[in-house]
Amino acid sequence: MADRATEGNGASPPRTSRKQGPSTASTAPARFDSHFTTGTSGLTNARTRIVGERTGFLADTVIAGVLLGRAVGGFLRRIFARVAAVVTALGWSMLIVVPLALVTGYVIGWIELVVVGFAGVALVAIAVIYLVGRSSIQIGLNIPHHRVVAGDPASGEVIISNMSRRRTLGVTIEIPVGMGLAEVALPSLRKGASFTHNFGIPTARRGVIPVGPVRTVRADPIGLVRRELVWTDVQELFVHPRTVGIPSMSTGFIRDLEGNPTRDLSNNDVSFHALREYMPGDERRNIHWKSTARTGTYMVRQFEETRRSHLMIALSLASADYATDDEFELAVSVTGSLGVRAIRDTRTVTVVASEDTPQFAKRKVFAVRLLSTLTRTRLLDDLAVVEHTESALTMVDVARVAGEQASGVSVAFLVCGSRVTRQQLRAASTKFGMGVEVVAVVCDPESAPGLRRIAGLSVLTIGYLDDLKQSLARAAAA
Repeated sequence: MADRATEGNGASPPRTSRKQGPSTASTAPARFDSHFTTGTSGLTNARTRIVGERTGFLADTVIAGVLLGRAVGGFLRRIFARVAAVVTALGWSMLIVVPLALVTGYVIGWIELVVVGFAGVALVAIAVIYLVGRSSIQIGLNIPHHRVVAGDPASGEVIISNMSRRRTLGVTIEIPVGMGLAEVALPSLRKGASFTHNFGIPTARRGVIPVGPVRTVRADPIGLVRRELVWTDVQELFVHPRTVGIPSMSTGFIRDLEGNPTRDLSNNDVSFHALREYMPGDERRNIHWKSTARTGTYMVRQFEETRRSHLMIALSLASADYATDDEFELAVSVTGSLGVRAIRDTRTVTVVASEDTPQFAKRKVFAVRLLSTLTRTRLLDDLAVVEHTESALTMVDVARVAGEQASGVSVAFLVCGSRVTRQQLRAASTKFGMGVEVVAVVCDPESAPGLRRIAGLSVLTIGYLDDLKQSLARAAAA
């Protein structure tokens, strides 16, 4: 009774002793559960954005309607994407004109317009019939040679095989070749038959020509629908620049262990030159003891310095250095001829080209593009894609960057066009260190081939690629 009175008066209940641990533990989960939130409280997903925290029948009906709408919308989008992929612009126009013609014709009683509408319906039905069916053929694309020289003939072939049990009807095959398009009318093939069609690839100019993908085309005679099916991947044909065989550049230009020693003297090398008196700092192993005993003065050996044959070929890609595109193509061929000869001679060679400055750059980018010299093919592949631009570094800047980055260069070839002046060539030659033989090759189809010496710089002017051989022989002899 006392306890009930106490509760009724609102007084605090008496404290329980620690011995009542079990009863306290039984009430603890009730106090802990009072802090749990509901399942939807704090949840953020698509359902809560639509119906909030409602979980009743109406909320479930709304969510089911949303899911059904999404499924129907996705299905309609896929159907529309397929239709849009095969219907041409003329087909869309027909789909708009036909209903308008029928409705307008019946409303105003214009029988001719109704006839036009039904004629359009017939054309649409015939166009749909052309899309029915699947192709049971196999098509392959083959390019016998993926690398050719500019001007040489190149071709590819398309192989079509009928793998079905019935005769196939003829379809049209399209083969993208570079910027052009080759069309082949495929004849009907019986079971197990095959058909091969050869097509030419233009190689008048160097570059990389994408061939393919081969696709079949189903279209109605009017052009309302067009269904394309891709069969192959894109293959690339590398058109290399023309090169000419030139003699080995070891004679006259290259000086190394296998060639001729230089006139620079060194205290430690393999080419003996003479004896001289000992000077402080000379190594003892170079003392020639027989001469020392005979003269009574310490005598040491003097050597001629030898150099490793490191070639550098720098190609200018600046449009300002060339008067015509023919000059630039000749310069690329010269670069390829020199690089191929050096690679064939197993020389250390570095081929660089001008780097292009971005159109919206605040300042000029002083850098060069390093072309691959791992193999002859890799070098020609890189040369097949170079192009001259207005924002590329000029010959002087290319020589400046190349001279700073390269070390141990014995011969440097500077390849440019006719617009590079003698003063610019002289300035470019000074960017290399002392003892580097600098040879400028000026490509000018309008000038006669010749050789000039400008303050230690050899300037070769060539009009044709075949002139490179005679000009290099003349420069080496000089």
